[in-house]
This record gives sequence, C-alpha cells and structure tokens, in this order.
Amino acid sequence: MGDNRTPVTVIGLGDMGAALAGAFLAQGHPVTVWNRTAAKADGLVARGAVRAETVGDAVTASPLVIVCVLDYGVVEEVLAPVGGALAGRTLVNLTNGTPGQARRTAAWADERGIGYLDGGIMAVPPGIGTAEAFLLHSGPRDVFDACREELAVLGRPEYAGADPGAAALQDLALLTGMYGMVSGVVQALTLVRSAGFGPVDFATTKLVPWLSAMTAAVPHYAGQIESGDYTKGVVSNLAMQAAGLENIFRAHEEQGVSAELLAPVRALVARRLAEGRGAEDFPGVAELLGGSGSEDGSGAAAGR
Repeated sequence: MGDNRTPVTVIGLGDMGAALAGAFLAQGHPVTVWNRTAAKADGLVARGAVRAETVGDAVTASPLVIVCVLDYGVVEEVLAPVGGALAGRTLVNLTNGTPGQARRTAAWADERGIGYLDGGIMAVPPGIGTAEAFLLHSGPRDVFDACREELAVLGRPEYAGADPGAAALQDLALLTGMYGMVSGVVQALTLVRSAGFGPVDFATTKLVPWLSAMTAAVPHYAGQIESGDYTKGVVSNLAMQAAGLENIFRAHEEQGVSAELLAPVRALVARRLAEGRGAEDFPGVAELLGGSGSEDGSGAAAGR
C-alpha cells in the first residue's frame, strides 16, 4: 500500500508530532521519525515507522520533512546543523511561533535551496486526520501545491498566502479569538457559581446557546472593522453597552468576585466614549488597538 505514497519524515514526537506521524502511517506513507528523546518513537516504530538514529539520517530519508517541536529555538537548534542536507527537499514547519520567526526561518531555508512552508495547526492531537482539522500554510504557492495531497492527510490544507508569516499570524489570531471567548466563559461561570447556580447546568442550558447565537454577529463586526465605519447597522450602541458593562462590574462586586478578566474591555470602552464615540458599535474599540494593516509584506494584507 505504501509503495506509491510519498515518504515523509516527522521531526519532533510530542503529542502533536506523534499524531502527525500516526496520520501518515495510517494512510500508508513510509514514515521516518526522529526525536531527541529516542524512546518517544517506540509506539510509532511498533506501527511501522522507521526510527532515524540522527537528525541527518531523518532529513535525508524523505523528500518531505515535517517539523513540529516546542518552539523556533528548537527548530534552529535541530535543523541548523543539517541545512545542507535539506537542500532540494520540502520542509514544512508546523511549530507554533510568530510571523517574524516564520519569515526569518523562511529566509534561512531559501538561502539553502530548501522548499519551505510555515504552518499553523488548527486542531488538538486527537483531531489530526479528521474532517474537523484544518492546517494553515504559507510560503511559495508552487511548494504548497506540490505537497498539498500529502498535507491533506493531516487535515484540510488552507493556503494563507505567499508571505511566510501569514499562517502564523492567522493561527495566532484564531487563538486570540478563542482565548477571548474562553476568558468571558470563565468569568461568567465564576459569577454564577458565586450565587449558588451550577456552572455545568448554566453552561449547557444557557451559555452555550447564547454564545452560539452571538457568533452570527461576527461577520457584521468584521465588516465594520474592514471598512472603518462603526455606525452602520448599530443595534446597541457603545453608550448603552457601557451602561451594561458597569452593571456587570457592580454585580461582580456584590458577589465578591473579581471581574479582572473583563477590566481591559471596560477601559477601552471608557476611552472610546471619552472620544465622543458613544453612537458607534462596540468594534470601534479596534481603533484604539492600532494595526490598520499594510501591503508591504509585513501585515495581514500581504500575500493575498
């Protein structure tokens, strides 16, 4: 089954790296694995993977090399000594990092004749290879197209753009949205717990349906931020929302609960009101955060 499948090397066998290697094995790809702690490869070897003795052996075993380690410092530490051996191969870096780190690594790879893609994994390890998983990739379009079929083994491959930092930026933006939501969830459940309500019941019967309904407004907010017009389609203006926020803080105080997870939101709203923007919608606070975008290769618009 694996004879006509592209050989793949996976470097880094933490929970995510092991899941990546396992997905390739499950689809019949010849898989070579390497990890600084060699014993982490035992389970994969038992399933048919080949354990490379050195990282040099690992990168020369396959035309497609996937690296997924703790951070970019480890990427550099592991791959710098074997940069020459990677020449002519495709390196897909799925290590979480920043756009700047991705661009610097891409420049290092380009100097050595390595086809380089940076990536962001939008899945937890058990989700790798499922219909729910998707992975962001950025770098040269021809490199992405050449290995798209192999990347699809891991999840839906999405091309973020030619700027090597685009995948990392979008990855971190998605995580930013997640942490913002989770912060609000934690704050809400702490408040109901203080009043003796069961957090599980409240979450299941009220909070999840409410948040699900609220996601319908996200495209509207995105349109306001894209246009810079925060007065169109306003249902509840910022002045009204500010009054509601104050009640939220008073309720937390009455219950003896800190509302510090929401404190930055309160401060931004107060600043926007002080500028006379009370008739606008909530996304107007984006103007206090900066980041209007650029077309010079360093901003979100690059590589579209």
